[in-house]
Amino acid sequence: MESILLIEDNVAIRENTVELLELSGYHVLVAENGREGVVLAKENMPNLILCDIMMPELNGYEVFNELSKDPSTAKIPFIFVTASAEKSEMKKGLEMGAWGYISKPFEAPQLLSAIKGCIRPL
Repeated sequence: MESILLIEDNVAIRENTVELLELSGYHVLVAENGREGVVLAKENMPNLILCDIMMPELNGYEVFNELSKDPSTAKIPFIFVTASAEKSEMKKGLEMGAWGYISKPFEAPQLLSAIKGCIRPL
């Protein structure tokens, strides 16, 4: 079973997304902030990371940068999920090397399609 690490500080979004992913057959790891997300990623080596950008501890960009520096986590597909609809934010995330960018609120098919487009066994 593929595992997905969801790093999201908003409780409602986190709970709804976990439910959607679990019903879709994924094992979901959950982090409430960026620092916790980095630790879980390194300990569990998920098949994919979904990460909010604006969070406490470490923001999404800082999480991505830290995981990119570690050879053990650098190749994990990473999708930014954020409420920011700014095209400059999307461009920044993709230029950093993220595999995708999803704007909140999102529909289930949109999220699942993005996941299927980049998840792969490590």
